[in-house]
Amino acid sequence: METYSNTTPIRNWAEDDRPREKLTLKGRHSMSDAELLAVLIGSGTKSESALDLAKNVLKLAQDNLAELSKLSINDLIRVKGIGQARAVSIVAALELGRRRNESEVLVKDKITSSRDAYEIFRSTIGDRPYEEFWILLLNRANKVIRKCNISEGGISGTVVDPKKIFKISLDYHATSIILGHNHPSGIATPSDADCRITKKLHEAGALLEIIVLDHLIIGEDGYYSFADEGAL
Repeated sequence: METYSNTTPIRNWAEDDRPREKLTLKGRHSMSDAELLAVLIGSGTKSESALDLAKNVLKLAQDNLAELSKLSINDLIRVKGIGQARAVSIVAALELGRRRNESEVLVKDKITSSRDAYEIFRSTIGDRPYEEFWILLLNRANKVIRKCNISEGGISGTVVDPKKIFKISLDYHATSIILGHNHPSGIATPSDADCRITKKLHEAGALLEIIVLDHLIIGEDGYYSFADEGAL
């Protein structure tokens, strides 16, 4: 690729170097993250091209798409040249990507290991900037009946209501459930509060004959399984 100054409009670049044309001619797999983002941004400013703006956005997210997906519209408009319309387009595109991944995971809806449950939770809450608590409702064949959001909190925690969890479980005739929540810190280590609520829900489930199979904590690069660690 040739080198262009910040003031060179993309329309004056060689055709193969223009993000839109490159995507059309060479396909999406030939594109860098910055080039794909530049297509979403559409056009540049008087001083910077769309590709320059895209690079600035990626810089805000430490050049990491997972971090980019955590940014809000207000975060993105902090980048000079990214107004609300462009920020909305970026957030919408990333959300579509997340939902696509989630749809692919849910096709494999039979839980045979903690890894299966992790894949579902990761696609749902793995990149959330605040803590959320979800459950998977399973039938006797360990197939997922439904996944439900129980609560949302802040960066440091969320409130979990056992009554809500088991009411939903009974309403959908679940025979077992798997608990899951994320740690926005990215560290998948259980806190004392995590251990207490897991024990409480496990005991309540036993009384109602609804088995709590596992509780997963979703971190940035992996997960903690209470069942796998013998802590359930």
